[in-house]
Amino acid sequence: MIDTPTCRLCRTELSITFCDLGSTPLANSYLKDASQFQDEPWFPLHARVCSNCLLVQVDDVVSAAEIFSDYAYFSSYSSSWLAHCKSFAETAMKRFALDQDSLVVEVASNDGYLLKNFVEAGIPVVGVEPAGNVAEVAQAIGVRTDVSFFGTATAERLVKEYAHANLVVANNVFAHVPDLNDLTAGFALMLAPDGVLSIECPHLLQLVSGAQFDTIYHEHYSYYSLHAAMNVLARHGLRVFEVAELSTHGGSLRMLICKNESWHQLDGSVERVLENERALGLHDVATYPAFGERVQAIQDGLRNFLQAEKDAGRTVVAYGAAAKGNTLLNSAGIGEDLISYVVDKNPHKQGHFLPGSHLAIFDPEKLVVDKPSTILILPWNIADEVVEQLADARDWGASFVTAIPEVRLR
Repeated sequence: MIDTPTCRLCRTELSITFCDLGSTPLANSYLKDASQFQDEPWFPLHARVCSNCLLVQVDDVVSAAEIFSDYAYFSSYSSSWLAHCKSFAETAMKRFALDQDSLVVEVASNDGYLLKNFVEAGIPVVGVEPAGNVAEVAQAIGVRTDVSFFGTATAERLVKEYAHANLVVANNVFAHVPDLNDLTAGFALMLAPDGVLSIECPHLLQLVSGAQFDTIYHEHYSYYSLHAAMNVLARHGLRVFEVAELSTHGGSLRMLICKNESWHQLDGSVERVLENERALGLHDVATYPAFGERVQAIQDGLRNFLQAEKDAGRTVVAYGAAAKGNTLLNSAGIGEDLISYVVDKNPHKQGHFLPGSHLAIFDPEKLVVDKPSTILILPWNIADEVVEQLADARDWGASFVTAIPEVRLR
């Protein structure tokens, strides 16, 4: 008998399926050569919703240490993301009066893409990054980085070594940690009495309304509505006092959070977002099971489009060796028979192969040589940026296509 999984937050049995994507490899586990194809591990990718706290989550089948200790994602290869983070840093310095006596801590600080803005302003920082290969890049540009996973033990150690933080930033990590209670307790320990915690994470409202099932993968353990996030934070004496809806990653929330007893006043944005979620049905567990039917329609539509391109003699290549693209291709069963290869700006991925589909990854310069008929943009959230970068492809008659929420010419 197979045990029913339980909610990682409240331990309620998880009996309601949100989206079952079958088995896939880890979305960021790129393969170095073809000899690894045969023994590549695949794992179930099944998202469920908790009937009690409404947290959407995937089964905890792969440890965070296995996923994140050596990581292929480097934030600095997206110009739009860098601009977004620079703007946040500049605003935060002014709004929260950060100076040389302050401390900014970023959890999952990656290659220093955000903290370098504070370093340049003379504000002390500590990055916390578990992937040693990525942390080295940050340290090389002067961003002090602690190579560790963040939780209560790390927070206690950093407070003793440095101080409590005036600002804690957690961009796109809230979803990446299986032990939510340890992570959130760590935030509370790290934060100064009137400090601010800024969390950015993809918004479940956008995932549901835009059918963004490709953002579901093993390293994204949880998927947040504001309602569910507030449930997590409240368990550890933290409250959301302001929310911004962002365009990043297909639609994200930036939650500004403080300790319950802090002076920060509740902003009307919180209730506005909660009301939008209620209007979409996210506070009703009965809303969730229908999502799987929409996923199937998107997968069928993409396969049919690619087959039609092949039958017409048109060559399709993919742009962006992104994790979301790997979920899309593998859950839909798409490989080298329908897509020739993929290109990506990140040199750390070039020369490797995508997990599962085994598409070879090349420098985007290869597009100029081969002049493919159709370019499928896998990271649809930066499609405008990609189309602008590859504007010359229009000269040889190339078409740009995205697949989410449906096959669409750009």
